[in-house]
Amino acid sequence: MTIDRRTFLASVAAVPIALTGRASRPRVIVVGAGAFGGWTALQLLRRGAEVLLLDAWGAGNARSSSGGETRVIRAVYGADRIYSAMVRRAYEHWEALDPALYTETGALWMHRGADDYVRSAAPILRELSFPLDALPLGEARRRYPQIDFRGVQSVWLERRAGALAARRACMAVRNAVEKAGGTYRIAHAELSGDALRLGDGSRLEADAYVFACGPWLGKLFPETAIQPTRQEVHYFGIPRGSRRFGPEAMPVWIDFGERIVYGLPDLDGRGFKVADDTRGEPVDPTNLNRTPSPESIARARKLLAERFPELADAPLLESRVCQYENSPDGHLVLDRHPQAKKVWIAGGGSGHGFKLAPAVGEMLADAIITEAKLPEMFGIARLAKLAKPTTQFDR
Repeated sequence: MTIDRRTFLASVAAVPIALTGRASRPRVIVVGAGAFGGWTALQLLRRGAEVLLLDAWGAGNARSSSGGETRVIRAVYGADRIYSAMVRRAYEHWEALDPALYTETGALWMHRGADDYVRSAAPILRELSFPLDALPLGEARRRYPQIDFRGVQSVWLERRAGALAARRACMAVRNAVEKAGGTYRIAHAELSGDALRLGDGSRLEADAYVFACGPWLGKLFPETAIQPTRQEVHYFGIPRGSRRFGPEAMPVWIDFGERIVYGLPDLDGRGFKVADDTRGEPVDPTNLNRTPSPESIARARKLLAERFPELADAPLLESRVCQYENSPDGHLVLDRHPQAKKVWIAGGGSGHGFKLAPAVGEMLADAIITEAKLPEMFGIARLAKLAKPTTQFDR
């Protein structure tokens, strides 16, 4: 987006009118039709708002943080109960939208060292009725003979976990927005005074603006400190006729060591997914060269040879170069802009936010319509005190 930021923020800095109890429906423009933006638009519609959802390239497009084939959904979040509770709520919305978007596989947590991250989540998951089992290594080897557990100190199985179809989910939410009476447009938007100016020259005003622009948020609003980083995922072919690496036999897996590498089973014949959670170098998401690097492919192959020996020489079927939208502490950024009371921010997914999107939309819609409080841990104010980015597993 092209930004006359100072003018825009000054023009929308007035104290907002309460959006409840109005004679007319509140008008909200949501910029960004990825997971956060799409679900926020849908939840606003369910609360009686008039909603326009905009995206420069379309819902689930290849440049977005919500594009691609799959995302993991799991409830283990260390001692952060708020996220686990959001996952529980998100499950309800994903399943109500379209059960076919979710494939349950379970998630296998393999720790090469201390397992505090999962162990501290156990009482929270019990409280929220998410089954979590500590597996003795012998039992893990018996259940999953296709995995070599050498170097692993402890294993946990999160039974209610699996995969969401990312791009298809974004399009399903977009369709639900239109079915609920919202308007969806592919359009490039620029900030202009107290309004948005679209690429066709039209000018739009609203009672509230939600910016859910993923990796572009940091450029739009530097105070969010959101930094997009280059991330690569690779899909490898499984042996012909094998069922050992499909979702019926192979869970989502997390190899928790010096580097945190995770992956998904072969879903819909797309291949066995391997992804490195380590933060890559900062990038411009608009013009990022999305050619996979030999170094990243070599690291993925090394992990396969060590942990999944049958796939040591598996052919590379495809790769995706995408990005995380990292906040400095890995937490979400959900807040009203401190200087512009009609402007709301939704971002900072940091590689783990996709699954939470229905709950994010719910929380943000309630804040916009009824002025419900958002958790302080998601606020913009905390970001000024932070410097070094952390990963989703460091908390």
